[in-house]
Parts: sequence; structure tokens; C-alpha cells
Amino acid sequence: MTPWQTFKDHISEYRLINGRLIFAGVFSALLFSAVMVRLVILQVYEHEHFEALSNRNRISIEPLPPQRGLIFDRNGVILAENVPTFSLEVVPEKVVDMEATLALLTTLLNLTEEDISRFRERLRQHRRFEEVTLRLRLTEDEVARFAVHRHRLPGVEVVGRLIRHYPQGHLFAHSVGYVGRINEREMQIINRQNYKGTLHIGKTGIEKQYEDLLHGTVGYRHVETNVQGRIVRELQSVPAESGQDLYLHLDINLQRAAAEALTDYNGSVVVLDPRNGGILAMVSKPDFDPNLFISGISNRDYAELRDSHDRPLYDRALRGRYPPGSTLKPFVGLAGLEMGVVNEQSRTFCPGWYSLPGHTHRYRCWRHQGHGQMNFSSAMAQSCDVYYYDLSNNLGIDRLHQFLDLFRFGQRTGIDIPGENTGLSPSREWKRAFHNEPWYPGETLISGIGQGFNQMTPIQLAHATAILAMRGMGMTPQVLRASRMPGSDRLQLRAALPEEPVPVVSSRNWEATVESMIEVVHGQRGTARQIGVDLPFEIAGKTGTAQVFSLGQDEEYDAETLDRRLHDHALFVAFAPADNPEIALAIIVENGGSGSSVAAPIARKLIDVHFGLQKEPEIEVDDIEQ
Repeated sequence: MTPWQTFKDHISEYRLINGRLIFAGVFSALLFSAVMVRLVILQVYEHEHFEALSNRNRISIEPLPPQRGLIFDRNGVILAENVPTFSLEVVPEKVVDMEATLALLTTLLNLTEEDISRFRERLRQHRRFEEVTLRLRLTEDEVARFAVHRHRLPGVEVVGRLIRHYPQGHLFAHSVGYVGRINEREMQIINRQNYKGTLHIGKTGIEKQYEDLLHGTVGYRHVETNVQGRIVRELQSVPAESGQDLYLHLDINLQRAAAEALTDYNGSVVVLDPRNGGILAMVSKPDFDPNLFISGISNRDYAELRDSHDRPLYDRALRGRYPPGSTLKPFVGLAGLEMGVVNEQSRTFCPGWYSLPGHTHRYRCWRHQGHGQMNFSSAMAQSCDVYYYDLSNNLGIDRLHQFLDLFRFGQRTGIDIPGENTGLSPSREWKRAFHNEPWYPGETLISGIGQGFNQMTPIQLAHATAILAMRGMGMTPQVLRASRMPGSDRLQLRAALPEEPVPVVSSRNWEATVESMIEVVHGQRGTARQIGVDLPFEIAGKTGTAQVFSLGQDEEYDAETLDRRLHDHALFVAFAPADNPEIALAIIVENGGSGSSVAAPIARKLIDVHFGLQKEPEIEVDDIEQ
């Protein structure tokens, strides 16, 4: 053995190998332990979290929008219903290329720039995982074309929906109102959770006023989807709760008769039941088709309605402000009786004009040759202006305004439709506050015949007439009569809201005023005597004519030389039967000229319809009053 040869050290090698093996074993054990600990954490402690993440890829929660409640008239005729239709829905986060998708859909379905513009606006209002409606009311042909190209349009679906429809069209446009797409402002105030999947909300009329009752409660369903996002099966669901059905006081027969009776005139007719305040008819003409607004009215159609000189979108019944003219005289006369300024036998001579003491200005009567001696009843029947000039002058504007306030003139009635105007019952304080001018005695005279600053809405005039009919017992006007819960046959009636009675001291003053109004219709010289023929009961009424513009001292009104829009407004108020009122009404015919020849016959037609009277009288016009 040579010196440089070395013996093999088996013990050192054994120790080295064992050390490495032990290290590898310990390392493997630690690594395995770490893996097991992580598995325990994932499987036990974080199980629900990762299960939710997993399910999110294959399970989605879809809202089930509720069915909107139906609206009926008092006879059970449907005024607002829901009809099935197909809509095009887009889920933005599932769309790979939105611009390419919109371009293809435009080619397939002939989408307009307006459709695309509205869709982009809705995209800003919704989250990316929410469905956004691109187009409503798809035709069967459009649905078929979409189905052929469905595979090229991920994130786009055709969905069956119920959409609002108004079968009576124009007839109840202002009173029932309409629904429209939820806008950005409305999104900020509604309960977004309860409106998931809902596209529309009440915009005007009953649809807006009772949105909470009509809408219902949203439901949900858990569905399993495949990789393409298509539903494989339904896992769980919570059904939606439909909105309540509403039954109104409105009568379709009266509503149609009122609309037809106005013919080609603009104006308003309000008919109510004075016993409970129920609105039986409420017409504003011109009107419009509310169905135009449901799917989104086109810019052209909206501009046509908005820019029309006749303002069809304007609800004249609630917002139109008109001088009441001579229809105010029953209330002025009652004020005179109640305050002892006149009595039933008091007489005033009418030469055709009236002047204030110490003044030369003449305030003319509508009958230029005068009426002669007038007492309370004859002055009402023949609508003598001079009698009421003298009466209002003796009352004074302060007492007159105070008394008219009792009948809610110049105040909102509280009707259950949004947008009611206040009107105006002038006073000394009002003029000082708004015009910074004193009140003049001559203004009291013209206020006493319903001219000047007086501005009343048709609903205010009808409401005041109903209070007069019930001898001071008023009810807040209301359109809703009853509601019905989904799945129930029982109607929940809406109780009338009584108002503070008008504090008239003498019941005889009520009867004297009503009797004088009966003379208007049934008296030999009554201005509306033509409509009182062949009636089985008596009507109490009052004609009126309101000037559209003022005439100078020596100017004459000549309707034949004036544009129709400058003709006087024709008015009529009435209630029937006079001794046991069931119906009260106010009629305003814009530029109709005369309350006796234009407005009063409309009232007779409505009374015939309401009471089932078949024969209509021959109308002969002679005396025309103011």
C-alpha cells in the first residue's frame, strides 16, 4: 500500500447520508404540515368564502319585478293594464365589445340614434352587472332575427316583460296619468332594491300619486348558469308581490260624454259627488295619448306636444286658472245675506251701468239697456252685474275675501292628484305684497262679479259648488274610491275626508241662495232656462262669462271681429237635484263666448247621462249673459 492511498471512512459517509436524510425528512414533514394546515384553513375556516366565489361563476341572483296593479273606473272598466311584450336587455359586464355589439344590433333591428342615445344614458345609471334595457316592444320578426344571431351577441338577451297600456287612450290622460322610464333623479329617491328589474315609474296623475300601492314588492330567484351565461336550472325563488288594484270614482260614461260635449273647444269639465267628494269626471282638453310615453316618446312627438299653442300636456282641471265670472255671484250673494248687507227683498235699480259715489267712471252691466229693479232672486236669475257691483261695494273687499276663503277659493282643494294649482282670491294684503300698490274701490266692484284679479281652477270651482250644494258641508275631492290587495276579492274603501263646515248663521240664507240658482235654470227669465226643459227634478245652476282681455270705457265687445282666441270664456256651475244633490259640476269652455249657450248645454248632457235621462231638450238661445 502506497502512502498516498487512503482508507475509505464508512462512518463519516454514514453520518453524512443520515444527516441529509433527516434534513430531507424534517423538511418534507414541515412542508406537508404547512400544506395540511393550509388545506384545513381553506376547507374549514374559509369554506364559505370560496364556495361563494365558486358559485358566483355559475349561480346568479335575478330580480323578479312585481306586476303593477291595475286601475279601474267605478263601473269596473279597465283604465290601465299590463300587456306582454319582448324587450332587448344587455348586461354590460358580459359584453366583450360594446360598440361592435351595438353596431350589429343596429343592423339587425334597425335601431335608431335615439335608441342608442337613451341606452348610453341608462348605462350611466346602472351598475355593470345589472340588466339595461336597449329596446322595448320587439316584434316577432325582430325576435326571430335576433335568435339567429344570438351566438354572436354575448350579454344580450330577449326578455319577456309586462308593459303598461292605457286602453282608453286620450280619455283619462290627465287624471289617470301615465308611467315612464325611471330617470336619474328618480333613481336617487326610490328604494333601488325594490325597483330592481323595474323599468317604469308613475310620472303623472293617479299613476304617480299611488305609486307605492301600484308598484308592489320585488322578488328574487337563484339560477345556475353555464359558461355562456345561459340558465341551466332554478335553485331557489322568492316570488314577487303584485301591486294593489285601484278602483276610482271616475265614470267612463260621464268622462266620455264630457269630452265629446266640448267638441272642438279647449277647456275643462269637473263633475263630483258632493256627498263624498268623489270625482266622477275630470276632463282637460286638448289631451294626448299617454301610451306614447311608456316606451319613451320620440323627440319629434314630444316637441309637437310641448310646443303646441293649445298645450295638450297642461292639465287645465287642476292647473288652469280662469276668472270665474258670474259663477262667483252665488257666493257673493250668500255673503251679502249672511252679513246683513242685503236681504231677499232688497232692490237695486239697474240702468245698465254703475258708478261709485263721486266718480264718473261707469262699470257696465252685460245687458246694456239695463234690467230695471232687481231683487236678490231676479238679480241671480238674470245675472245683473249692477246688483253685484253695489253689493260688493257695500261688502268691501276685506269681508268679501274673508267669506270666499270659507269656500276654499284661491286654495288647493287637496285632491289626490299631484300638481294642483292654488288659484287666486285677491285681497288688500295680497295686492300690497305682490304689486306694492293700494287696493282701489273699483277693483272691489269687478271682483264682485268674478273678474279682475280673481283666478280659479275648475276643480276649485266644482269643489266650492259642492260645498254650496251641501249647505256648507264640504268633502275633500278624491279620485281613488277603493283598493284591492293582490289575491283578494275584498275592496278596501277609502273614506271621504270631511272639511270644516262653512259657518253660516242662518239656514234660510242657504235656501235663498239655492232658490235663486234654481231660478237661473227654471225661471222665466233665467239665463240657463233652455236646459231646464222636461226635467223630473230641479237643477240649481249659474252661468258665467269671463273676459279674456279688458275693454276700454267706450269700447264694445264684437265677437265677429275678434280672433277666436280672444273670445270670452264660457262657464257654468250647477248641482242636481237641487233639494238632494247627487252631482255637482263646473264647466269652463275656453273662448266659448257665452255660458248660457255653450257651457250650460254641456251640463244638461252630463246630467242626462248621470241620471239616465234619454231625451235632450231643444236649445234656443236668446238672452246672452255675462
